[in-house]
Amino acid sequence: MAGKEWWRPQAFAARRANLELRSRVLGATRAFFATRDFAEVETPCLQVSPGLEPHLKAFATALADPYGGPDRPLYLHTSPEFAMKKLLVAGVPRLYQLARVFRNGERSATHHPEFTMLEWYRAGASISDLMADTETLVRDCARAAGVETLRRGGLECDAFAPWRRLSVAEAFNEYAGIDVLATAPDPWSPDRSVLAAEATRIGISVSPSDTWEDIFFKVMLDRVEPHLGFDRPVILHSYPVSMAALSRPSPADPRVAERFEAYACGVELCNAFGELTDAGEQRRRFTADMDLKERLYGERYPLDEDFLAALDFGMPDSAGIALGFDRLVMLLAGADGIDEVLWAPVAG
Repeated sequence: MAGKEWWRPQAFAARRANLELRSRVLGATRAFFATRDFAEVETPCLQVSPGLEPHLKAFATALADPYGGPDRPLYLHTSPEFAMKKLLVAGVPRLYQLARVFRNGERSATHHPEFTMLEWYRAGASISDLMADTETLVRDCARAAGVETLRRGGLECDAFAPWRRLSVAEAFNEYAGIDVLATAPDPWSPDRSVLAAEATRIGISVSPSDTWEDIFFKVMLDRVEPHLGFDRPVILHSYPVSMAALSRPSPADPRVAERFEAYACGVELCNAFGELTDAGEQRRRFTADMDLKERLYGERYPLDEDFLAALDFGMPDSAGIALGFDRLVMLLAGADGIDEVLWAPVAG
């Protein structure tokens, strides 16, 4: 809108303090990894496969052949995951990246179509190691920002208090009164009808087209997430195994996966996995996800055969995590939305 452009000095001045804070947090992030012998890497945004989470929509483009051959279809990645795991295979044991990533059709106070993803991987590490990494990193960033609490919309969360660790099953039982694992007697094929009945019992509307996963997220959004991270951050772990396409099953309980997310002020900050290294199982899961995407949205993305070949060659046991850097800055600044902590927003 004319007169309201972000680059006008008066409009920009309203964000300047947030952007100065962002720079300090960026410096603290790089210092955190430098002192732990991580390599900072840069991988291409253009990829054969953008990432295969069924509900993410990618930006498609084409690579022109300078020698007159056919154009090659490519995508802007939704995560640098595949390329970074190839670097694990290549022999880089600890690596991180502050990557520009792209997700089409996403725009809200906590979403932006182009954003900064902080992603890191550790060979020989567990998700418990990544939980400790996350807590320490967030506290280092809070110190750099000069704050002790994460804030959003009048709510506060003490970054320096002991973080709560809560399994998904415990959270569903505590906040929704549902035994979510009992709705999946076959962990890989959860029973939609059982979860639908439980959701209906507690007053959540279920439509005939809703899948088990759809109902799971309705319960999460309505009954669980509103309670997460309002006095101290919460690490939500041990997701049902059917909900972790890139994660290995837990050796302690094969019904759940080695996966966690961290929440603060009701905002999801990160998503972490004990990484799946079996190429055949990974192909099966990718194919199932693309079959679901095609049923829901009428499209599918290609598999990254080079990534599957790297897994088959041998990726070390590893743990990896993706953290929304803009969201972390937003909470440290006490901003209401991501646009307030970006140097320049995507037009639209």
